[in-house]
Amino acid sequence: MCLAVPALVTALLPDDRATVSLGGVSSTCSLELVEGVAVGDYVIVHVGYALSRLDAEEAERTLALLAELPADAA
Repeated sequence: MCLAVPALVTALLPDDRATVSLGGVSSTCSLELVEGVAVGDYVIVHVGYALSRLDAEEAERTLALLAELPADAA
């Protein structure tokens, strides 16, 4: 099973990369597949690549649903 999750863009980096935050954890991802991303945007991230932008309301709703999952759901 694959899972792509919303992440908040906290910084833009060189070479089409960004720092993103998910649940307080920061990591980097590639922005090569998505145009026009800015700090403060949410992006859907899967295996290190941002696949699309997502509006804040939908991202927060999705993150709230994921937070409701039991810890052993995976």
